[in-house]
Amino acid sequence: MGIKIDQKKCTMCGNCVAACPFGVLDVADDKIIVKDGCVVCGACKDACAYEAIILEEVQPAAKVDANARGVWVFVEQRKGAIKNVAYELIARGRELADTLKTELCAVCLGHNVNEVESLITHGADKVYLVDSPDLADNQEDYLTHGLLNLIKERKPEIVLAGATALGRSFFPRVAAILNTGLTADCTGLDIDTKKRLLLQTRPTFGGNIMATILCPNKRPQMSTVRPRVFKKSDPNPSRKGDIIKVDFKKAGVTARTKLLNFMEDITEKVKIEDADIIISGGRGLGKADNFKLLQELADCLGAALGSSRAAVDEGWIPYSHQVGQTGKTVCPKLYIACGISGAIQHLAGMQTSDCIVAINDNPDAPIFQVAHYGIVGDLFQVVPEMIKKLKG
Repeated sequence: MGIKIDQKKCTMCGNCVAACPFGVLDVADDKIIVKDGCVVCGACKDACAYEAIILEEVQPAAKVDANARGVWVFVEQRKGAIKNVAYELIARGRELADTLKTELCAVCLGHNVNEVESLITHGADKVYLVDSPDLADNQEDYLTHGLLNLIKERKPEIVLAGATALGRSFFPRVAAILNTGLTADCTGLDIDTKKRLLLQTRPTFGGNIMATILCPNKRPQMSTVRPRVFKKSDPNPSRKGDIIKVDFKKAGVTARTKLLNFMEDITEKVKIEDADIIISGGRGLGKADNFKLLQELADCLGAALGSSRAAVDEGWIPYSHQVGQTGKTVCPKLYIACGISGAIQHLAGMQTSDCIVAINDNPDAPIFQVAHYGIVGDLFQVVPEMIKKLKG
């Protein structure tokens, strides 16, 4: 869709140029031209007294594939161990599938993956297991090829993946090749039962607005979901399902990257996304050395060390510790925020924690609005007292 200008009717009066709110109309070579950025608002057509501007009609959307059925969850694994985010998505996927009265399938691509049966006990009806040594290291070209073949053959209506480094990297490639929509970093999923649409909710405009996004004209509907947004369900050992082994067809696929080595982040004694207790520090710490105080408290509690974006931006702590909209989403049993004001971007990553304790010397800090317990005071006095009590 766009606009066309009938140069025979155009008198070069310039009314359309002045009327364009986006400044995409201009005069060049004695004619009106349309630059990139036109949203076809129609303001120029209304301003033209000579009917020289034509709005092109919107092409009708392609009909949705009525045969597309089923909710799929991509099961991320590393070194044969299934990531927790897969179980979290299976828990929510089970609810979505039940609402749509369809099946829930887990898609696992890897090599010698452990405890595949647990995907069924946690809620999946079927597991498509693609086992190959080529998939052991999560090579994105191979994952893309393997998942694409399955989707084209089985035609699911919804496909979900975790918004992890891997999911954010290869999942958009799958969506682009399928020419379908993808909503990234979702924090909520629901179903419009009348239209069988996936309601995909995610923060936008810096976390100030929650947008619900639809994909009405293409299938599958695809989303990546932040880890720890949904809770892992309890397994049901009596559940029955099918594990369907699928051959990996490597022919014609060239991996453009090669994994040389995988190095764990040695600064993380406990991974924050898996931790039951998290001690986080923000700008109020003042400098990098003061994170040693929080690490001492974390050691006393067997907790992970987290941070706000401000501390990461200052270079006080690595990005892998960042909690928030542009970091990791966490849902521990206990979250202690030290010197964190509570910007909405940070709250988006931790406000679902079971218990939030805030320590801040500003009684008006936004963090106190979500905290279950608030301590108004100097963290350099409060935290040492906590450590003293825990060690005593």
